[in-house]
Amino acid sequence: DHGCRNFSVYNRTYISSTFSNPTKEYWQVINHVSLWPVMGERQIEISGVDAANFVQYLTCRDMSSCAVNQCKYALLLNTEGGIVCDPIILRLEKNKFWISTSDCDLELWIKGVHVNSGLNVNIHDANVSLLQIQGPKSKALMQDLCGDQVNFDDMPFYGLAEAKIGGRDCVISQSGFSGEAGYEIYLRNSLLYAEDMWNAVLEAGKKHSLMVIAPAHHRRIQAGILSWGQDMDNQHNPFQCNLGYQV
Repeated sequence: DHGCRNFSVYNRTYISSTFSNPTKEYWQVINHVSLWPVMGERQIEISGVDAANFVQYLTCRDMSSCAVNQCKYALLLNTEGGIVCDPIILRLEKNKFWISTSDCDLELWIKGVHVNSGLNVNIHDANVSLLQIQGPKSKALMQDLCGDQVNFDDMPFYGLAEAKIGGRDCVISQSGFSGEAGYEIYLRNSLLYAEDMWNAVLEAGKKHSLMVIAPAHHRRIQAGILSWGQDMDNQHNPFQCNLGYQV
């Protein structure tokens, strides 16, 4: 309905890959605001009394400074130091995290690591789908969407906030994959409520020249943002990818 012409497979589901002319989409991200349907990025929920210890067990990044309502970019490594995945880890509560995964079987890998860990956690897909709002007008759009539910002037980079969009429960992070100002909207119970949230974003976006486009790889390459599975994988360690600060 919104112009998608090609799809690729991402986490065993479809993700949109082509909408319009890539050059036109590039300038849309640079000058205005864009909506990226990235619902293939699944959220793996880890909860329980040992959730914080288990999340730290999974990643080489020091998570001790990750507060509730904060998220961090983090690497998950195999026993040889290869990068299994590079998710965003969201801390929703003291003992509840979402791991927002790129295109890999991360849920199965995490469950495998858990088997002999001796830690008491629950692991499952959270039924949460994701949109990205990217571009210099993204803050104005998000403020119109959320009203006084969220003070975006005080929201830090990689901060989290709860809000209703289209009457549906969402988590919002100030983050993204473009190098521009941007936000990510995580919709709870997405199998039931995806269209309500989607249509609310489109309606609020009209006055901001919002365009639905594919994830802007040209812009993230220009910004120096790596994409797991394309620029790095489990054959590379963090120091080969200029990500040694993660260790």
